[in-house]
Amino acid sequence: MNYWLFKTEPDTFGIDDLYSRPNQTEPWDGVRNYQARNFLRDEVVVGDEVFIYHSSCKVVGIAGIATVVKAGYPDETQFDPESNYFDPKANRSNPRWFRVDVKFKQRFTKVLPLKTIKALPQITQLGLVKKGHRLSIMPVPENEWQCLCNLAESN
Repeated sequence: MNYWLFKTEPDTFGIDDLYSRPNQTEPWDGVRNYQARNFLRDEVVVGDEVFIYHSSCKVVGIAGIATVVKAGYPDETQFDPESNYFDPKANRSNPRWFRVDVKFKQRFTKVLPLKTIKALPQITQLGLVKKGHRLSIMPVPENEWQCLCNLAESN
């Protein structure tokens, strides 16, 4: 199993939206960064766990956990001219963008703030703590995942 952090803006879609969906499952679509796309297409697999990270909001940080229930497949929004994520260069025989499906697992009582995460001496590899790292999808080392889960649950 691998561990990931997926960023989202809670005004658009957040942990509460995932919790309230029928079956609590949703495609994670609209990713338009090639490195993040490569993670979705090639590395994120069924059973992986994901931190849902809220950005561009009052309390920026980790809000909960989801589980990957469907591995990478073409993101249909790239083919829809009415979608904000439409890509005129994409085609069905060679899709450019991929998504995975995630299922709600846990909502933290309080968001684990970025400020707190950055202050932890044991968090050194997570992209969030590295200067200039802005990916919307990033791997989380297992030891750092466990540390953040423990802190969030005691928060």
